Amino acid sequence: MTSVQTAAGTAPLAGTGTSGPTAAEGDARRERVDVHHHFTAPQWLDWAEKQEIVQRRRLPWWTQWDLGTALTMMDEAGIRTSVFTVAMLGRLQDPKVRKESARVALQAAGDLVASHPDRFAFYTPLFLDSPDLSRWSLTHGMDELGAVGVSVRTSVKGVYLGHPDQDGILAELNERSAVVSTHPMDVPGGGAELEGVPPFLCDFLMDTTRAAINLIINGTLDRYPNLTFVLPHGGGFLPYIAGRVEAFGDFLTPKVEPARVRDYLHRFYYDTAGPMSPSSTPSLLSVVDSSRILYGSDWPPTPAQLVTGVTAPALDNDPALDEQQRRRINRDNAHRLLPALTAAP
Repeated sequence: MTSVQTAAGTAPLAGTGTSGPTAAEGDARRERVDVHHHFTAPQWLDWAEKQEIVQRRRLPWWTQWDLGTALTMMDEAGIRTSVFTVAMLGRLQDPKVRKESARVALQAAGDLVASHPDRFAFYTPLFLDSPDLSRWSLTHGMDELGAVGVSVRTSVKGVYLGHPDQDGILAELNERSAVVSTHPMDVPGGGAELEGVPPFLCDFLMDTTRAAINLIINGTLDRYPNLTFVLPHGGGFLPYIAGRVEAFGDFLTPKVEPARVRDYLHRFYYDTAGPMSPSSTPSLLSVVDSSRILYGSDWPPTPAQLVTGVTAPALDNDPALDEQQRRRINRDNAHRLLPALTAAP
């Protein structure tokens, strides 16, 4: 049996072991739903190069997405379906160019799902600084191309998800009972990057935490009860500081009742990208149960060898989880949250 040394001990590579659930239960380790997959469409890169927006050869490795590599990684990691976000690079300002950029990227996403409906699904992007573009993307992506939810950054130019200026689009999403996949950026106003420490190591976790607290104190979760927010990377620092939020809720503006903090935390879903297991699992399970946790690979920014050789096996052998909890995380929770996935052939 092929194995890998992880923090949880020597574990079989994802999908290669024979132990685990019985055949009657189904082995969710071979039917994972990955809710955190980054898709940079080759068609979009072709368009962006023609527009002189990007130079492909200067872009980081994770932008070089291709179907064969994606399917190989998924098969080796036991991922049946990947729900991806649609990446568009550059800081475009012209509204017409931004809309064309989104149109090209969304068409590529729709074509990919149409050609492989059992392997891929996607979130249509929202743009916190452009309500008009967000509404267009919502209609085109969900109603015309079949997106299963929306994706949004946790902050844009220092304005966090949940700001009152976003109430219009959030109200529309609430009417749709939309699933909102969030993703962090560099910490706004954080000054120069700490030398030798990439933003994804610390800043992303803080940005997610700030956005989650903003959704709480601005009343977004109360005003829009039909919305479901997915927090990446195990929720950033939020599970770890839950006790601090309860203890110091009176210092927030507006104040947060300590008794409501745990209820708010159960309004979120949390993905495992990062990785979560095994070190972060106890913190997360101390504030939410396994029904609120989703599997996430964070591929391709997280290289394939880490997904298949470290993070997936660590989850499958996490001593804090039993088989039922692992099955929920790997597959069942995503099927419940995104029922369209179970309708795919």
